[in-house]
Amino acid sequence: MATRYWIISLPVQSGTTAGSLWSRLQDSISRHSFDTPLYRFNVPDLRVGTLDSLLALSDDLVKSNVFVEGVSHKIRRQIEDLERAGGVESGALTVDGVPVDTYLTRFVWDEGKYPTMSPLKEVVSTIQSQVAKIEDDMKVRAAEYNNVRSQLSAINRKQSGSLAVRDLSGLIKPEDMVTSEHLVTLLAIVPKYSQKDWLSSYESLDTFVVPRSSKKLYEDNEYALYTVTLFAKVVDNFKIHAREKGFQVRDFEYSPEAQESRKQEMEKLVQDQEAMRTSLLQWCYASYSEVFSSWMHFCAVRVFVESILRYGLPPSFLSAVLAPPTKSEKKVRSILEELCGNVHSIYWKSEEDVGVAGLGGETEGHPYVSFTINFV
Repeated sequence: MATRYWIISLPVQSGTTAGSLWSRLQDSISRHSFDTPLYRFNVPDLRVGTLDSLLALSDDLVKSNVFVEGVSHKIRRQIEDLERAGGVESGALTVDGVPVDTYLTRFVWDEGKYPTMSPLKEVVSTIQSQVAKIEDDMKVRAAEYNNVRSQLSAINRKQSGSLAVRDLSGLIKPEDMVTSEHLVTLLAIVPKYSQKDWLSSYESLDTFVVPRSSKKLYEDNEYALYTVTLFAKVVDNFKIHAREKGFQVRDFEYSPEAQESRKQEMEKLVQDQEAMRTSLLQWCYASYSEVFSSWMHFCAVRVFVESILRYGLPPSFLSAVLAPPTKSEKKVRSILEELCGNVHSIYWKSEEDVGVAGLGGETEGHPYVSFTINFV
């Protein structure tokens, strides 16, 4: 599937018809650029209004297209992130039940949603409002999901970081801790390459340390975790002397209830994250379909407005969708220019002008309406 398409329109000049121009375009493409997919882009007879209203609308269309296209891409990226987070292989996105490229190449105007007799400004405003609401909804939903992800990430960092900062509860068993009226077990974080120093010196850090009470529980790339048992009355002095030797004593209170509570909290967050990911993903699938459909209707309005401004009234033009390979673009441009003939309009702007009216910011001038849309 191509991801980059041109939507173009050519003037139907007096003495010819859209059908005959379409046949000539098909013939020229098949003979000179056979590797370029070509489709009719069916633009309905929309309500023209006044020339001034079309000129004003043309200026808005460029900026509005950037917005609508941008929301489409945001949702697509969100879908890719959610699928990746769930270990799901990315599938082809659909619009109204068909692949996105099929929806474009077989585009049919939705009269029920956008009545053709409505003023064009009203149609454009409706599309903008719908897309803006979807973007706002996505921000709220994504923020809720990301909040749960952040909570899980913070917990995971505590459980998998360095021994100097990580949560130690998962590394400690009840039998590792001695707690009585007079004795207490401390947890010492010892630099990995200072373990011999610890083992030879911890008993002398205070006179009330229980001999041979230190046991290694865990080791990571930087530190080792040791227990040491001593009299409760000398804990503060022991911490000071340990710190002077480069050993960190972590504050820790073993609580099976607190450990179980943390475990349950973690499990609930994991479940909440997956439920929210699935819900957000389904919402994104539906919203992408809605926004892409709105975008294509928006493109149809652009073609209609720009064709009138470029070729004049009454509306008489042929619109089409092409997906030329990069190597064939120059040839396809040449074919389109030949079929365009010597059409001039007082609204035509040359490539020296700052931008081309209604061409979505494309600065290369063409004697026909043309703009590019990218799916990704």
